[in-house]
Amino acid sequence: MTMIYFDNGATTFPKPVSVINSINTANKRFGANPGRGGHKLAIKASELVYNARKVTAEFFGVSNPEKVIFSLNCTTAINTVIKGLLNPGDHVIISSLEHNAVLRPLDKLKAKGITYSVAQVIEGDNDETLSNFRNAINEKTKLLVCTYASNVVGIKLPVERICSMCHQYGILCCVDAAQSAGTVPIDLSDSSIDYLCVSGHKGLYGPMGIGALIINCDVIPDSLIEGGTGSNSIDYAQPLILPDKFESGTNNFSGIIGMGEGIKFVSSYGQMKIYKKEIDLLRHVYDKLKLMKNIELYTQRPNIDYYVPVLSFNVKGKNSEEVADELSSKYNIAVRAGLHCAPLAHKSIGTLNTGTVRVVPSVFTTNYDINSLISAVYKII
Repeated sequence: MTMIYFDNGATTFPKPVSVINSINTANKRFGANPGRGGHKLAIKASELVYNARKVTAEFFGVSNPEKVIFSLNCTTAINTVIKGLLNPGDHVIISSLEHNAVLRPLDKLKAKGITYSVAQVIEGDNDETLSNFRNAINEKTKLLVCTYASNVVGIKLPVERICSMCHQYGILCCVDAAQSAGTVPIDLSDSSIDYLCVSGHKGLYGPMGIGALIINCDVIPDSLIEGGTGSNSIDYAQPLILPDKFESGTNNFSGIIGMGEGIKFVSSYGQMKIYKKEIDLLRHVYDKLKLMKNIELYTQRPNIDYYVPVLSFNVKGKNSEEVADELSSKYNIAVRAGLHCAPLAHKSIGTLNTGTVRVVPSVFTTNYDINSLISAVYKII
């Protein structure tokens, strides 16, 4: 029996056939180190990586593909920005919905004299949210890091307004788009976002182990690691040219190819078409859960103006992990339970001690899947 999968907020599954085929082809026919040799296989591998870099740049509206830096994941991209820009005495602003990918690096940097403030996100009130970010600015604020949308409750932040405000104060702006890239159209050609960090294995439908940092300004962070790049090998110093400065060591060749093919899939299907489909499916779940007794919901009814397709709920009297285990073991339905690596978000909605059951559809989710979930939750309560 095939499992009904709603854990797409962690990793989308299944993957498009085109993505799987591209990974297999990369490993079967061109599995040499890109940029590390002059033989035919290495040259072909380099061409395929460049093509994926170009596809990624075009998808996000970046004119220079060299400013697309492939990384292990979105977390690595975020760490590169945070640790590559900040110095002792600097101040950072983050939102009240941040993932540990943002919170933990900054918490560690407190020992080096780097401080941060948390701006409260107000659901349904972008003006008040923006005001909270503005009030957190001080004379030492160098960087603002915020999620595009919460991975717990799906609330979108007014990122363009926030980043535009940052530029008025001379502050750099980094956006964690792990839960939005591929779902929400993001065009950096007309954007105040300085650094966009994306995950390849979620809304871009690529494999796990790949992400990207997209640099959209002239301030280049320091590299997170140093090592072999296949360029300037006689020089002990790390190359300054992009993307070499950030891509030391053998990169995830098949992952990069798969991510590029995933982006092509999203483009071909249509981003807004995917976005609207997933929101509509989630609204149906929301409406049915709203009618059930003993169900706790934590946001207003989701729509494309203020939310990405992420929904959290709890069954009163039951632990979130207990509900998730029952959905899996009895009804063959996969959801995510717990804190979702985002304690700030759970603190904001009052679920730090309980966590939530999280439901995230994908382009492959069907009405049958949705109705099966609703039926199973009804039986559980």
